[in-house]
This record gives sequence, structure tokens and C-alpha cells, in this order.
Amino acid sequence: MNSLTTKSFKDDLGNVWGVNYGVCSEIGKLRAVLMRRPGKEVEGITSAEVAYMREIPDPQGLREEHDNLVEIYKQHDVDVYYIDEMDETCPNAMYCRDLVLGTPEGVIICRPGIKVRSKEVKHISKKISEIGIPIIKTIHGHGIFEGACLTWIDRETVIIGTGIRCNEEGYTQVVETLKYIGVKNFIKINIPHNQNHIDGFLSIVNYKTAVSFPYITPQVIYDELERRGFNILEIPSMEEKLNFAANSVALEPGKIVMPKGAPKTVEMLRKAGIEVIEVNQDEIKKGGGSVHCLTAVLNREEIPLYL
Repeated sequence: MNSLTTKSFKDDLGNVWGVNYGVCSEIGKLRAVLMRRPGKEVEGITSAEVAYMREIPDPQGLREEHDNLVEIYKQHDVDVYYIDEMDETCPNAMYCRDLVLGTPEGVIICRPGIKVRSKEVKHISKKISEIGIPIIKTIHGHGIFEGACLTWIDRETVIIGTGIRCNEEGYTQVVETLKYIGVKNFIKINIPHNQNHIDGFLSIVNYKTAVSFPYITPQVIYDELERRGFNILEIPSMEEKLNFAANSVALEPGKIVMPKGAPKTVEMLRKAGIEVIEVNQDEIKKGGGSVHCLTAVLNREEIPLYL
């Protein structure tokens, strides 16, 4: 009997870990997410600047808006896991996308770029372990990386941006980890200084459709997406961009949930054949994030390679 391990780690996910969770696109049918319903950490905020928010939000409004988004996910048969424990000094903990990056073989635990979020990592790591998903990397050393600094195109290609939320060391750690699991193409960009993440100006909404804010999106993204046959729809105004018009989550190819407040973008999307579900996020936006920021994706169905 051959007692040596010959299968890949991914092949072992079901038998060894009891899960077959993986993420390698932004549009494959959504199966599982991790979220944090705003708790005591959003109560008693006295300074938006200290909390790293745009404005001080209403705690109950945050919870109602969060619940409404979760209900949409559940209506679409998405498993929603909650981070129940959280340090009360972490008012941004609801923005789970920044804390964990789903990959085809498990998750990368991120290291946020602002001090007020540092303690969040411990709690999300505990929850991931409780669910039973492998943690294949934790950003360490002097590395900084947040999950929304990376966008999956397909199993072999990602867009990854450096900036104030992803330094060169964090970038290197993520790239080296993804190389081991089959990613071959790394489209590196510099995220503009006044932007935190890629999801502030870019989203993929269907197999061949993306949304961008053209005054920020680097040319290399246009080049790489158009080379793969994408039609890039452009957000028509700064007002709609600031209302998080690019901050959507695909429930499946061609069907997205996005925040209210960008009617021209919604009209453009629907004309392009995209089904749009709008959800109010007025209080959530005060914290500097929206639908995509709230949602750490743990499992999506795979999509075919583009090239």
C-alpha cells in the first residue's frame, strides 16, 4: 500500500476539511459569505475621524441595512456566517471584505492598513477556524494587505493593487501564496492615493461585463479586460462613484446586489442585460463602505478561464 500523499491540497478539501469552499472569480454563483452584524463597537462613536469614517452613523440604522442585505443573500440560497465576537474598539469590523481573501484552497487572513482595525484579525481567524476553512496564509512581518485590494478575473488571473492598504511586502506575500495554487497572471496596479481599494472604482458583473470609474481606473485594466472580450461600462459621474456605484456583489453571472444612490449606473447596467437588486445603504456608507465591503466571500462556483 502506498502511504504517501499524492493528491493536491484542493483535492483534500472535502475529505480532510469537510468543506469544498473556494473562490476564484467575482461572478460565479455565490454560495457562502462571512459577515459581521454591527454590534457594540458602533455605539458611542464620538469622532468620525478617529473611527476612520466619513460621518458618525446611527447604530440601529447600520443594523437594519445590514439585515436587509443579509436577507437578500439568504433569499438566494447563500450561506451567511456571522463573526459573533469582536473587540469593542473596532468600529469598522462590519467591513469584512478587508479582513479575509477567499482563494481556491482556503483563505488568506489579511492585515489591515489602519491601526483601529488591527484587533479584528484575531476574531475573524477564530471564526474561519470554527467554520472549518483552511487558513493558507496570514499576512505577517511588515506586510499590509486588505482583501479588497485584489479582484479575481478567473482561476489563473487576478488584479492586485498596492497603495495605502497594501504595501509591497503584503503584495509579495499574497502573490507568492497564489502562485502555489495555480494563479499565473498578476495584473499589478497602483491604487490612487485617495482610494483605499479596487472596489471603489471597478467591479466585474458578468462573464464579459465590468463596471469602472474611468477617471481612476488604470489603462492596464482596460487593456487586460478588453483583451478577454469584456465590455466596460463607465460610471457616468463622480456623484454616483461616491455613492459606491462600483461597490456591488454578484449573486451569479449577470445578477448583482448594489447600493441605492446611483440611478444612471443602474439604468446602464439594466440596458446591458444585468439584473440589479438595489439595497439602501445610507448609514453603512457613512463608514466609508457598502455592499462589497461588508461581504467576505468564502465560496463561489468556478467559472471557465477566459484565455
